[in-house]
Amino acid sequence: MILNEQNLKKTLEQPLTAGVYYYFSTEEYLVRSYAAKTLARLAQQEEDAEVTRLEGPAPSIEEAVAAAGTISFFGTKRIVELALLEPAAMNDADVDALCDLLDSLENAVVVMTTVFKDDKAKGTKKAKKLIDAAQKAGVAAELMKPGPQDAKRFVMEKAKELNTRISNPAAADLIERCGTEFFALESEMEKLASMSGYTEITQELIARRGTQNIEANVFDMVRLVTARNKTGALHKLSQLFDLQNEPIAIAAALSGSFVDMYRVKCGMAAHRNYSAVHKDFAYRGSDYRLRKSGETASKYTRAQLEQILKVLMELDAALKSSAADEEVLLQLALCEIMQIGERR
Repeated sequence: MILNEQNLKKTLEQPLTAGVYYYFSTEEYLVRSYAAKTLARLAQQEEDAEVTRLEGPAPSIEEAVAAAGTISFFGTKRIVELALLEPAAMNDADVDALCDLLDSLENAVVVMTTVFKDDKAKGTKKAKKLIDAAQKAGVAAELMKPGPQDAKRFVMEKAKELNTRISNPAAADLIERCGTEFFALESEMEKLASMSGYTEITQELIARRGTQNIEANVFDMVRLVTARNKTGALHKLSQLFDLQNEPIAIAAALSGSFVDMYRVKCGMAAHRNYSAVHKDFAYRGSDYRLRKSGETASKYTRAQLEQILKVLMELDAALKSSAADEEVLLQLALCEIMQIGERR
């Protein structure tokens, strides 16, 4: 059977009786995590089980057959882990042989993982054949790419594991800076928890010692611009320069934020929400960025955003051709953008 993540968690709370557990996703952290949980549960159930681990992307099918087919003198289970295999890297004969193996297991459990590059890779003939074989023989679970709420739950759970507190606003700030990729969030949480002395990861600590992501820092500046906080916006710009960010990179990130707002604004006028805009313009990752842009865009008219984009085009040209002080050019552009936002 093919399970979603919620049903999979329930399944792993019960005794594991299936012969196959196949975890696939576009997110490596998820498949590694669930494979590790499954192997740990199997080890608890079968204390004397022998474990064979074969690495992908194209594991030796002969070794897998030998490991799974060996009958233990004491009748204990054989556990075979096929880690990070890639159907596309395997030839047709090996895929067929692996499917036959999954269909004929007697005294073995096979735990497999695959990280697909994208949905297209998951839909290939060899991938579908392997997923179908795993489904018939046991459990096949597709682990969906985490969204902002999934990432927030992960951060909260990780804080508990680290005996550290983190508020909802602080968790949101961390996700804005690091994205929803669990490996990055785990690493950042461990670093910040240590810096806090395992007390509390605050918004101030995240801003001061967290990963310095130019897009997140510029978006912080955009929020100050939108709030007409001229002093705060110019101070944030100064911080970006102190962090050795290139002026053209700052301008590009600033332009990107307002382009996102303009696209969402146009989408709303055409009765298309931010999720549709995310798809129409082929954004990668989650639509969290556009959702936040939609909230900010509500404070501007479309005409204002068009004027702001014109200012940013002129800024880009000036940065690339003028001998004027680059920080001054950016300061002037920010002030002009705030003046446009004040007009009604």
